[in-house]
Amino acid sequence: MSTAEFDIIFAGGGTSGCLIAGRLATADPSLRILVLEAGEHMRGLVAHIQPARYLSHLAPTSTTATFHVSKPSQNLGGRSLVTPSARCVGGGSSINFAMYTRAAASDYDDWETVYGNSGWGSKDLIPLLKKTETYQVKPGESTHGYSGPLKVSYGGAFTNIGQQFLDVAARYDTARGTTNDPNGLFSCNEYGRWQKWIDAETGTRSDVPHNFIYNQSHNQNLKVLSGCRVKRVIFENTRAVGVEYVNDTVLNPDADQTVHTARASRLVVVSAGAFGSPTILERSGIGGLDILRAHGVQPLVDLPGVGRNYRDHNGCFVPYLASEEAETLDAFIRGEKAEEERLVAQWKSTGSGMLAHNGLDAGGKLRPNAQELKELGPEFEARWNSYFKNAPDKPVIWVGPLTLFVGDPTVAPPRKYYSVGYFTEYPVSRGQVHISSGGDANAPPDFDCGFLNDPADLATLKWGYKKSRELARRLPVYRGEFLAGHPMFADKSAARCRDEGIPVDVSAADIQYTEEDDAAIEAYTRKFVQTTWHSLGTCAMKPRSEMGVVDERLNVYGVQALKVTDVSSFSPFWWLYTLFQISIAPANVGANTCSTALVIGEKAALLIAEELGISL
Repeated sequence: MSTAEFDIIFAGGGTSGCLIAGRLATADPSLRILVLEAGEHMRGLVAHIQPARYLSHLAPTSTTATFHVSKPSQNLGGRSLVTPSARCVGGGSSINFAMYTRAAASDYDDWETVYGNSGWGSKDLIPLLKKTETYQVKPGESTHGYSGPLKVSYGGAFTNIGQQFLDVAARYDTARGTTNDPNGLFSCNEYGRWQKWIDAETGTRSDVPHNFIYNQSHNQNLKVLSGCRVKRVIFENTRAVGVEYVNDTVLNPDADQTVHTARASRLVVVSAGAFGSPTILERSGIGGLDILRAHGVQPLVDLPGVGRNYRDHNGCFVPYLASEEAETLDAFIRGEKAEEERLVAQWKSTGSGMLAHNGLDAGGKLRPNAQELKELGPEFEARWNSYFKNAPDKPVIWVGPLTLFVGDPTVAPPRKYYSVGYFTEYPVSRGQVHISSGGDANAPPDFDCGFLNDPADLATLKWGYKKSRELARRLPVYRGEFLAGHPMFADKSAARCRDEGIPVDVSAADIQYTEEDDAAIEAYTRKFVQTTWHSLGTCAMKPRSEMGVVDERLNVYGVQALKVTDVSSFSPFWWLYTLFQISIAPANVGANTCSTALVIGEKAALLIAEELGISL
């Protein structure tokens, strides 16, 4: 058993952990900081720095993502949901979809006013959101930052699919309209061109490790160990004084499992995401007594909220056939050599083109109008009245086009496609994540996704299918539905899908769905709904009496010198999106979770620096 000494140890080297470690190391280079990450380094790798190659990280053979398999669910037709999370230095920021999406301001206000976390409202967090970014889209926007390390742009292309979607939305859905900034924090229910975590000048991914960790390689006190999985936190009485860790077994299933020890003189920070953080705590004796005793773990602190409150945005990505003039990533994804060579040459020459892109140019955060509320039905009515009605900045769904077939490309004939995705911004259903072994750090978690446990979520997704289909079939590039990815409507139904066709006029009447059609959409949803890789909530920042795990300073209840500060994320169809998990979030956020992961990191860095007596 080897031992090393540090001031601060981070159990997890994802987005939040690396940001915090980087900020602290910059402020005080004498701090001895250790970051332990189960996954690989991503420094300078082509699959990392060229944004469109994110798809490679989501293939079933990927070693930069962990694919968590949930318990089978009757609400999903007996399926087990597969939820990937990043396993590499930088976490989701290193391999995600690079989609820039920010939460509603009221989401953060809820963290303060509803859950009692002083200093976590939008007035406190907006300056930190701005601190992280350089917004290259447009100068002078009051809610955006212009001097941070991470670049935000539209990427290296604006596809005709994205342009057509915005044009159709403006003419078809006139009551909602369009916006120049769908991520301005204070409004929604509009369509807009979508921003990305891509540097406009270089066309490269704008990530955390290159901008917070790798640029400090000269600092010998900042140490990042990859391939190391934290087994448990070590305590003296109730004070955290270090961690035990072993070799990760993904790259090498026969890796030596000798237990190593690292000591922390000042602080241990658990930053291993919505799956990793609760399981580290439970193996350390912190959690519900029933879980701990069932797996032979000696209880230290009875915290039944550990591992509970799991949430994720529920999504579907519906494929359509596209005309030959459509600008898509399909040929690149299929590995067609000529297309890859063309795109690589353009990217190397100018930093532009589809390699400097993520396949998504447009979208909207939508709230239902009066007629749509009626269509959503009584299952959703109580949720609307209690949660959405008086919060006009909170969207119910996100909807937008993707310039590719979202799914396994081997099941689709080689041609051009586009998909229209939609997901519930604030699903009601809850799941949980717990240990399956008290001593094996590499054992998969006991995971219950909880999807569609509440009928309000199913009603929202049924509306999402109908709304997204009306937009999709009006695009000039539309040539029909990819039948295997749609509901099985009856042959006589007016809603029946067709594998050939031409776009309908923008002014055409909407499809009228019968009760039988609605049943088909419900069956489809149970079969096809997937994670959007936005896992959160399993170490919630709430009062201990309300199943909370950490307080407003991110301290774990019942112990000292131990914080949880995290984020990590992914999805399945396995193919795209964000890959961030935020375990401390007390409630959901109406957005992809990367921005929230970053702002939690910035806030945590300030809290830790204050306690250490250093200035950031």
